[in-house]
Amino acid sequence: MKRNLIREAAKTKERRQVMFSQFEFANPGYLYLLLIIPLLGVWYWYKYLRDQADIQVSTTQSFGSGKTLKQYLYFSLYLLRMVAIALMIVALSRPQSTSSRQDVTIEGIDIVMALDVSGSMLAMDLKPDRLEAAKEVASEFISSRPNDRFGLVIFSGETFTQAPLTTDHSVIKNLFKDIKSGMIEDGTAIGDGLATSINRLKDSKAVSKVIILLTDGVNNMGSIDPLSSAEIAKLYGVRVYTIGIGTEGTAPYPVQTPFGIQTQYVEVKIDEALLQQVAEMTDGRYFRATSNRKLREIYDEIDKLEKSKIDVTEFKKKKEEFFPFALWALIFITLEVLLRNSIFRSSP
Repeated sequence: MKRNLIREAAKTKERRQVMFSQFEFANPGYLYLLLIIPLLGVWYWYKYLRDQADIQVSTTQSFGSGKTLKQYLYFSLYLLRMVAIALMIVALSRPQSTSSRQDVTIEGIDIVMALDVSGSMLAMDLKPDRLEAAKEVASEFISSRPNDRFGLVIFSGETFTQAPLTTDHSVIKNLFKDIKSGMIEDGTAIGDGLATSINRLKDSKAVSKVIILLTDGVNNMGSIDPLSSAEIAKLYGVRVYTIGIGTEGTAPYPVQTPFGIQTQYVEVKIDEALLQQVAEMTDGRYFRATSNRKLREIYDEIDKLEKSKIDVTEFKKKKEEFFPFALWALIFITLEVLLRNSIFRSSP
């Protein structure tokens, strides 16, 4: 088995560029001067009413139909002046645009899920059974880690790589759906399952290499001793988290009888001492899952223990944006002066 280790690059490094812009003012205190704009409007309106001549007549019929369009447009002069003043105040506040660029480097973790698919995984102490519960929670765990690569190894009496390391999480989750007990020879070859998982990770350049090995039994088959596999994992810097799944004591198990499938209680045998030793040798941890809730809590804890490394380099560039405001203010002031001394010129 050791001579058959397949070389597989497993580097997980992703670089992204994030661009965004912000708008801010270097002298925001000047913006309070905008409060004079409504006051100017009130003052202009008061001035307009005060400048109107009053004459009392019995009827205005002889003076025509009222104000002309030119008289209404005369108010645009005041509007142009107020807009120009507002634009000059904004220009004095020195608006600036800040362009930022972030170079984000994400170094993910390579994780191989090693899942026991032996017949004992059909025990129903977890709902609906151990295997289905393990598949469901593992799929949720994969979905919660978008930056990592995952591989999938199944084992019982023999071992099989269901999926090599990949960033296509949908593929892994679909493969989980097809996993069933009885796919391969029955038994529990923990050492071989661990060795095959190491095979997927040994050449990885990821920031962290992890195996999550879940089983409900005692090593009774295979060509490699689990502790020998643990030594290999330690050599390649692979951390192993082991999970023993099953309740304490006995567990309900479906048994085929002449009268159909019936439930019988069988003794739960998990070699916890071995799983603890494998985890300790590789700087990992051992967990015991006695229920669906406990299994989820275990994966949540592993999720906290194994975090991707993210490096962020940020660049900022500021640009003055006052010129367009000052230019439009000049245009409106010039337009007001031209209109006041041409179309709307008053005779003395």
